[in-house]
Amino acid sequence: MRYAIFSDIHGNLEALEAVLKAARSERIDAYLCAGDIVGYGANPNECIEQVRSVNAVTVAGNHDCASVGLFGAQDFNPEAQAAIEWTRQHLSEASRAYLSSLPLVREMPELTLVHGSLDEPRDFNYLVNVYGCAATFDLLKTPLCFIGHTHVPVIFIEDYAGTFHYLDTPDIVLDPRNKYIVNAGSVGQPRDSIVQAAYCIFDSSSRSICIRRVKYEVFRARQKIVEAGLPQFLGDRLLTGN
Repeated sequence: MRYAIFSDIHGNLEALEAVLKAARSERIDAYLCAGDIVGYGANPNECIEQVRSVNAVTVAGNHDCASVGLFGAQDFNPEAQAAIEWTRQHLSEASRAYLSSLPLVREMPELTLVHGSLDEPRDFNYLVNVYGCAATFDLLKTPLCFIGHTHVPVIFIEDYAGTFHYLDTPDIVLDPRNKYIVNAGSVGQPRDSIVQAAYCIFDSSSRSICIRRVKYEVFRARQKIVEAGLPQFLGDRLLTGN
């Protein structure tokens, strides 16, 4: 099986379309989405439609939940709060129902999918270093877990000796003795100083992980944010990948 894994689309239709176009050339068998389809960007409904069109196995992100009243936005920064309010006003009923139906965790035979961490997934904790991953590794029942949330691609490893490591390399072959937590990065709001959209390929036959980057119409995505009346900052940051 070849999986395309993506996360943190955040209403950026241009980035999502570029990722799906690139993924189609990769002989993909299944698509996985680690949450936050909406928030920040100007095309929440269209992005939901695109995710559904590829039958992506999807979990809820904090912005998805906040947009339908299932998670509080009081701790979001002012621009993110404004985007949540805008998104709530612009979601269709079908989109609202879809986001409300998303689970927090999906466990499959080969892998697990969650937006933040497996410990208290409804709190959407950030996994930013190997020490913070310990609880998720303890709870992980599969050898591999895909996450998003931080918008930065990285691979965390618990090896067979119980030692934690991390890699920011774009490619790795999995050791069957280890456990892995893979952050697929962000489609629509990269924050690692790379403007291109990020996504991940997992080949279960070769046991390989590859982080991909793809160019998209970033100026068009920014302009749509500004024209929609969303905070300009949310568009400007797309131009720097931060």
